[in-house]
Amino acid sequence: MHGSKEQVRQLLLDIEAGSMQMPQVLSNTVEIGVCPTFLHIALAAKTLTSDSIKIGAQNLHCEPQGAFTGEVSAEMLQEYGVTYVLVGHSERREIFSESDELVAAKFVAAQRCNLIPILCVGESLVQREQGITEKVVLAQLDAVLQLAGIAAMEHAVIAYEPVWAIGTGRTASPEQAQQVHKVIREHIAALDIGLSEEVRIIYGGSVKAASARELFSQADIDGGLVGGASLEANEFISICKSAD
Repeated sequence: MHGSKEQVRQLLLDIEAGSMQMPQVLSNTVEIGVCPTFLHIALAAKTLTSDSIKIGAQNLHCEPQGAFTGEVSAEMLQEYGVTYVLVGHSERREIFSESDELVAAKFVAAQRCNLIPILCVGESLVQREQGITEKVVLAQLDAVLQLAGIAAMEHAVIAYEPVWAIGTGRTASPEQAQQVHKVIREHIAALDIGLSEEVRIIYGGSVKAASARELFSQADIDGGLVGGASLEANEFISICKSAD
């Protein structure tokens, strides 16, 4: 929840300009997406002049319409040219008490309108210290798999975001992040080995330019879900350039 109209417009312009200098973007080997607030989605669609940067939303409601004051449906997002939508972001789970079941329903709602859900999973510091990281993360994933089925992962992205490393300046070591990514991929492989090789699993947790290259070099880390660092265009583009 950042930015005025002018700040958002300038940030988008700067990100787009930077992306046009990236051979990885021009060759479609690296994909960039931005997830502005609901109020700024139309501004993003108007400001971005090429298709090289996809637009995502930060959340959605699981119902197509109804008396849900303050909510936005997948159908509404689709009308505004949205490609991706975050579901189950740690702040939605932690601050707004979204359950695994609600997140799963939002995942299905997104795909109903041909939006690509970015399913966020991750553990708290207490859960990590208790040694139940894998149990927590796989339970969050299984809630979606049970409702949507394994085939739904063909048109989805998974984002591992350890709650203890978000907005704290702390980052999971590349080895810690890789271990959880590997567990997620192996869990999917047990159901569909071919799909497990194709699904993108990205890392979110205070990703910065200084740490991005080592994170992205890990075998099972396919990109980043960037938070605060995305508010500075040069830093964000530097992170994108690390995704060779």
